[in-house]
Amino acid sequence: MSRLLSSSIARKIAMALSGLFLMVFLLQHFLINITSVFSEAMFNEISHFMGTNPLVQFALQPVLIFGVIFHFVMGFVLEIQNRNARSVGYVQFKGNANSSWMSRNMIYSGGVVLLFLILHFYDFWVPEMTYKYVEFLPEDPSRYYEELVHKFHDPIRVGLYVVSFAFLSLHLLHGFSSSFQSVGANNKYTRSLKSFGTAYAIIVPLGFAFIALFHHLNTL
Repeated sequence: MSRLLSSSIARKIAMALSGLFLMVFLLQHFLINITSVFSEAMFNEISHFMGTNPLVQFALQPVLIFGVIFHFVMGFVLEIQNRNARSVGYVQFKGNANSSWMSRNMIYSGGVVLLFLILHFYDFWVPEMTYKYVEFLPEDPSRYYEELVHKFHDPIRVGLYVVSFAFLSLHLLHGFSSSFQSVGANNKYTRSLKSFGTAYAIIVPLGFAFIALFHHLNTL
């Protein structure tokens, strides 16, 4: 029993650390993308650097992809483990009495975010890899802005992005505080961390939705 408990705690800590890592990346991704609203030249310059820097391409990018896969696989493993534990009956699950709506539905919001990531990879990562490593086209430092704007011309795709960002916000609202709780960060800064997490979970997804809508409306 103790071994099972230790294994469960280790999984939760690993899940939390991978989630915090992805949130750092998400913020960095947002800060880059928001420049496309203010300056086409700046967005192209930053994107060109990220797209051609060997450290980013061959070290950080594989770590990021591994982090995404690990986080979602671990999330589904923990969900199955929790469902099995609830079926044992020595702990009565009482819905709102024991947990919030967001915590009980993390698997669903996470599933929507996973589907969105598949779409996002299809829209941007796959064409980028094809451009550089399949077609071997010459690097064009000014191509990134037009490629971004082109994807947001379709209103259906923009709608899918906006809905996905809403689910991302719901996922982050619980995930941020849960991650810090899992790694034992319960101290005098807990209230400040929760406030920061709430602001992050609202502002970052809302910012991404704004970027998509901004470019869509400017292509009409």
